Amino acid sequence: MEISQQLFRAFDEPNRTNPSYDERWGSDDLALITCWEVGRKIRVKDPELAELAVKGELPVLGLKGGVETKIQKEFKYGTLHYLAQWQGLRGEDLNIDMAQETELVCQRTGMKVVFTLDSKNYLDT
Repeated sequence: MEISQQLFRAFDEPNRTNPSYDERWGSDDLALITCWEVGRKIRVKDPELAELAVKGELPVLGLKGGVETKIQKEFKYGTLHYLAQWQGLRGEDLNIDMAQETELVCQRTGMKVVFTLDSKNYLDT
């Protein structure tokens, strides 16, 4: 039986105000809320990039998971941190089950990306 570790924050909730380092990077959410908040800030600063994400593209964001071009492999791995940032960039609620992998296909390249917390998967690619 799989146990859900669902992490949810509504998009209309404000970003946290001056969270401590431990709140941002050392809490039970494994910094996924911080990544989502960064995505929301990027959305404001770069509406064109946000529009690409809204269209289903997986743009390069500085976290493993973005797709520049399709590679020969059937899929690649990305981090759930990228997925959280991407959800914020799209203007979505943060909605991630940390116990599950999530698959998305970049609408521009057709490349499938499997988002995971398991670093052995995405560090080898």
